Amino acid sequence: MSDTREAALASKAWPFEEARRVLKRYEKAPPEKGYVLFETGYGPSGLPHIGTFGEVARTTMIKRAFEEISDIPTRLICFSDDLDGMRKVPGNVPNQDMLREHLQKPLTSVPDPFGTHDSFGDHNNAMLRRFLDTFGFEYEFISATDFYRSGQFDTILRRAAERYDDIMKIMLKSLREERQQTYSIFLPIHPETGRVLYVPMKEVNAAEGTITFDDEDGREWILPVTGGNVKLQWKPDFGARWAALGVDFEMYGKDHSTNTPIYDGICRALGVPAPEHFTYELFLDENGQKISKSSGNGVSIDEWLTYASTESLSYFMYQKPKTAKRMHFDVIPKAVDEYHQQLRAYPTQDVKAQLNNPVWHIHGGNVPESTLVVPFGMLLNLASVSGAQDKAQLWGFINRYAPEASAETHPDLDQAAGFAVRYFNDFVKPTRQFRAPTEQEREALEALRAELSTYNGPLDDEALQSVVYSVGRDRFDPLRAWFTALYEVLLGASQGPRFGGFIALYGVQETIALIDKALAGELA
Repeated sequence: MSDTREAALASKAWPFEEARRVLKRYEKAPPEKGYVLFETGYGPSGLPHIGTFGEVARTTMIKRAFEEISDIPTRLICFSDDLDGMRKVPGNVPNQDMLREHLQKPLTSVPDPFGTHDSFGDHNNAMLRRFLDTFGFEYEFISATDFYRSGQFDTILRRAAERYDDIMKIMLKSLREERQQTYSIFLPIHPETGRVLYVPMKEVNAAEGTITFDDEDGREWILPVTGGNVKLQWKPDFGARWAALGVDFEMYGKDHSTNTPIYDGICRALGVPAPEHFTYELFLDENGQKISKSSGNGVSIDEWLTYASTESLSYFMYQKPKTAKRMHFDVIPKAVDEYHQQLRAYPTQDVKAQLNNPVWHIHGGNVPESTLVVPFGMLLNLASVSGAQDKAQLWGFINRYAPEASAETHPDLDQAAGFAVRYFNDFVKPTRQFRAPTEQEREALEALRAELSTYNGPLDDEALQSVVYSVGRDRFDPLRAWFTALYEVLLGASQGPRFGGFIALYGVQETIALIDKALAGELA
């Protein structure tokens, strides 16, 4: 056994812990199907949101961890429940009046309000796949519409008809009494209107594999459960899909956790062992509300990628998946800088520490070198004080600080410089609040100006930090108040970078000029 595999089998990193649970399923014999199947599910009733990405990213991390501890082949399926009826019109799409005419139709039968695809479901599926492809995920995509209509689901659907009473018992326990009277696991798709019907069954014929029901106008219909004529209600569909595909692992949000016994029970009732699960905490918007794909609140994937790299989002997803996460724009700078801190640490770590490092899980062990020699937070502050409108202006300062750096040799830095200008103009600039210094702070700023005016040392972070520190040490207790004053008076922010490093990047003379503006009342 290699040192890496041995360390992986003992690693406390959560993807390895989950991977070991999956491996335990096959400690006696390998899977008959020849591979371990990981699945993520997607409800395409609205535009894909960042939580969907999180499921695939995290499942991929567990799949990679599994591949490190086992030689059993793996597959990852992304399953879209696009045969689901459109129950309401999402608030963040065009042509809403047109969409209202198609309520209750399967999403793949609803016209695309954007006019670019054959249906709304096809549009949202394409969006999902484009997002996933952006991140280089290795996955197989399955459309529920194709799965039902192609016959791939037929065996399990017939079995569901045969074991209808057993599955209904599982479901009825979870329903209110009035809902029990009309509930059926089968939802017929009306042959004429194409709408998904929520109607009681008059008969489920296991031998024929058919259902009999009355539509909303009282007409009786008999339909086969196969061939896409009928779909399963979403909870039975969950368990039946696991059974049909032989799913070994699926994660989902905390809002599904109470349904786990139902999903598992239905899968087992259909004669297949239930998969392993991982329940993650929900993503919240800036107001602490759950992110919803229909309302479009929170940060979208495209929005994150407007201001930061794909890897920084993967890093954010790795962190504490069982803790609720507030997904607002202000989490982006911290995620970028922490990701690069971990990249820089990786080469110096032993195997055990590397397997616990988030970047191993983000890159599957093929970890790149960080070329971000200036932190993203520092670039934001540089954009703020310099008034830079593009990254070329930031490079003028960067090259004085790091003359060996260029866009070609330091692509991370070049990309981050562009992101920083965009992020500053969109989020920092509108919210900056400069204040005038107090008398004590004014005296300290004048002293700092005097020290910088006579400074003839190197343009070095530590040397300049010592100058800033010495000015504040004798004047402020706690010393933190001095740095808070620097941020609020000079940068218009409540927190900021290590100030010596900022001076080294921005320039000594430029910092003197900035202090002069603050003392003259030109900033506040």
